[in-house]
Amino acid sequence: MFPSRRFLPPMSLLCAFEAAARHQSFTGAAVELHLTQSAVSRQIRALEDRLGAELFVRERQTVRLSPAGQAYAEEVRAALMRISSATLGFRANPQGGSLNLAILPTFGTRWLAPRLPQFFDQHPGITLNLTTRLAQFDFQLEAVDAAIHFGPPHWPGGELALLMSETVVPACSPALLARYGFEQPQDLLRAPLLHLASRPDAWSRWLASYQVDAVDTQGMLFDQFATVAQAAVAGLGVALLPRFLILHELQQGDLVRVLPHMPERESAEHYYLAWPTGRSEYPPLQALRRWLVQAAQEFMQARAT
Repeated sequence: MFPSRRFLPPMSLLCAFEAAARHQSFTGAAVELHLTQSAVSRQIRALEDRLGAELFVRERQTVRLSPAGQAYAEEVRAALMRISSATLGFRANPQGGSLNLAILPTFGTRWLAPRLPQFFDQHPGITLNLTTRLAQFDFQLEAVDAAIHFGPPHWPGGELALLMSETVVPACSPALLARYGFEQPQDLLRAPLLHLASRPDAWSRWLASYQVDAVDTQGMLFDQFATVAQAAVAGLGVALLPRFLILHELQQGDLVRVLPHMPERESAEHYYLAWPTGRSEYPPLQALRRWLVQAAQEFMQARAT
């Protein structure tokens, strides 16, 4: 049910409040909105009268948000951002619709981007806007309609559709492999191990799957797959990487599998498409979900053959 109109202040009051909250100044908001300082002050006071409480603490010639005002400002800013994003998307494509998709950087560039022309061929009326996110976020606070998620099947306030699994392989430069001559999983502990911040226990779990007691797997830490892969290419250590994301480096010989005779291990986590609860019927999201699930299934089938 749509909320009562009496709980929806006029847009002019909300815009004045958001600007004043961001600048922590009525004068700064007035300059941005091309109004007088007194006009902004009157709008803020009108909003406070509607709310029944003060949003700012007024001290001499300065103002600062009250604790309640700070919380309200964050909610209002997120709502205004969503309205702005929706308007921009509609203007860009009034006949189709737009979708803001948060992607994992390397997955987005290595797997998703090369396949997107197929999506646009099938859905020419949809505009897809991509933004990078490395970790889960609150859909209510971000102007994002869906996200690519890797991890357990859980996203607070969201729904999930399974896309695919991945296999991980230890890889390094040919020179590093020649230097250490790895033969068994425990041999990797003699070399520098490269870690990904979003998967801090990946090496420990991988080694444990081969009954190797990894008491010390410390090493360099990176925030993105692309960076850790390049560090491995440069010979800085051994990286544990999803095989499908480093196919180019393996084919070019920049990276080599450290233990090619050992079976590949599948990650316990999987890739998912996540979206806000209650948003399932949004047409562009429905189209993207159907296409992504099918593309992932075709990829998994091709990988199995």
